[in-house]
Amino acid sequence: MNRTGMAALLAAATLTLAACGAAAPAGAPPDPVATTESPVQTMKSADPVESASPEGGAAVPEALRFSARTLDGQAFEGATLAGKPVVFWFWAPWCPKCRSDAPAVKAAASAHRDVAFVGVAGLDAQPAMREFVRSTGTGDLVHLSDQQGAVWTRLGVSQQSVFVFVKPGGGTTKVTGPLGRDGLEAEIAKIRTG
Repeated sequence: MNRTGMAALLAAATLTLAACGAAAPAGAPPDPVATTESPVQTMKSADPVESASPEGGAAVPEALRFSARTLDGQAFEGATLAGKPVVFWFWAPWCPKCRSDAPAVKAAASAHRDVAFVGVAGLDAQPAMREFVRSTGTGDLVHLSDQQGAVWTRLGVSQQSVFVFVKPGGGTTKVTGPLGRDGLEAEIAKIRTG
């Protein structure tokens, strides 16, 4: 192997071993947005409520105006979450921080049936994403396959493990994980109240 190839291999290994900041393993799709994030960030929008839902129910916040596919290939519309408290959990299958968040996410989803939990998988291929869900026991959650980073971009996420909490009225807060059970519970309490 020549020096250039060796340097590239070492750089990829270093980024992968640096945990889950902003780097994906070699061959993974590129990070959708390259920005620096603080641990807690409130996403701002001039008008978080953009349009009424098609069913005549709650208004659909801008953050929920997207279409995606679940890991099992089903169509998913973000608008179906309008009017509910929502926890988006952005993860990658190879991410140790994401894996460490899985038990807290699973427990919180079980304890808070009035809150919608949606995993958003990215930065790898479908088989690895499915294996992550199986091995973490989080198969009861809806998991979106976001290989192209469209949902990540829509919600301003550029790394993993990140949570985006959406209030029923549309306000959003982005928090970098891992949160653990206590941190997750504290954020859920904030979105359940408004």
